Amino acid sequence: MDETIIEKIADASTGDVAEDFYHRYKEDVHLMKKIGLDTFRFSISWSRVLPRGKVSKGVNPEGVKFYNNLINELRSKGLTPFVTLYHWDTPQALEDEYGGLLSPKFVNDFKDYADFCFKTFGDRVKHWVTFNEPLSVSMNGYTLGTFAPGRCSNYMGTCEAGNSGTEPYIVAHHFLLAHANAVKVYRQKYQGQIGITLVTHWVIPKHNTDADKKAALRILDFFFGWFAHPITYGDYPATMRSIVGDRLPKFTQSESSLVKGSMDFLGLNYYTTQYGENVETVNKVNLSYTSDWHATLSTSRNGVSIGTPTALSWLFIYPKGLESLLLYVKDNYKNPAIYITENGIADARNDSIPIEEARKDALRIRYHDGHLKYLAKAIKEGVNVKGYYLWSFLDDFEWDAGYTVRFGITYIDFEDGLKRYLKYSAYWLKRFLLK
Repeated sequence: MDETIIEKIADASTGDVAEDFYHRYKEDVHLMKKIGLDTFRFSISWSRVLPRGKVSKGVNPEGVKFYNNLINELRSKGLTPFVTLYHWDTPQALEDEYGGLLSPKFVNDFKDYADFCFKTFGDRVKHWVTFNEPLSVSMNGYTLGTFAPGRCSNYMGTCEAGNSGTEPYIVAHHFLLAHANAVKVYRQKYQGQIGITLVTHWVIPKHNTDADKKAALRILDFFFGWFAHPITYGDYPATMRSIVGDRLPKFTQSESSLVKGSMDFLGLNYYTTQYGENVETVNKVNLSYTSDWHATLSTSRNGVSIGTPTALSWLFIYPKGLESLLLYVKDNYKNPAIYITENGIADARNDSIPIEEARKDALRIRYHDGHLKYLAKAIKEGVNVKGYYLWSFLDDFEWDAGYTVRFGITYIDFEDGLKRYLKYSAYWLKRFLLK
């Protein structure tokens, strides 16, 4: 792994082994069945099946074998595979060849990779997600430089190269075109359902002013509408067009038609809610995607936190935000079929605590219980929700946080052979599913 990227991971760790799901998938599927799950969402690693990023440059049979085995194991245990094609892992070969997502060449290479996966696994997989959280890559990878490939302007972070005012928009544009092209291939040649997973906070005006109310909606446009608006209506939100101007790429008429309507369902990742506050004076020299919001996000008001704090500084427990977000999507984006594809909280890793104590994750139980209650309210109010996935089944390598936090309902003993222990939340979920 590139040393400059390791420096951006909290504990300087890597995901080379992580929880070793690669070798232990049968044991883990057995645990899923024990809890009572009926579906499992996982991602295919592009580089694992196509080491050089392209079908024409060779397929890795061992990678294909692993995913075939996993899919077959899930189905044999009665679990439906729900597969994501891209979770922030552009093949290094394509990054080296043409800059990855910064190049329009990415669009066709992703389409070919997607077609390969549809053809190879699609006889047993009928639910596909093209991209997981393109916002996270566009913002953290190309605005702030905290995620791979670590690009940003020098006034935004410590990066060797990048432009925080232009590159996020170029990358997002290529995400949307690659998504739409993959959906077109799927609909022409295969049968099943295909969508995209978007992430957003819910945003509440920090003050009861017209300026802050507009700011909250503007942030939602920049977080969620950035991707949802083109897929629903064929173009970016008007607020983004007016603020970003020529830095925001334009769709041709044929591209707009291709992108519009390019999902059978929407995957929605929700974790928390924050306050949005209008910014009157904007720096017009050091431009960035985040300054384009003309607003700021915060987690407290008048010294009071928006919700119960957790191990992550940005994540406060605010279950009602899920209901508010779902109603917003229903009212503004034609009430699509929705799968909640991620929802959860992390504990801080503390290996000095006995495992038996670490398994007692009452805060996680409270989190999911609250969110599921508000999810049920949203469904009663007409939101078309089809399924719910929590993040995550196992403690994992959590991107720039490394192994410093634990998101799983299954405890991984990283100090003793990666042994698995179901947390109390797993047993709570089992009882919940039996109701």
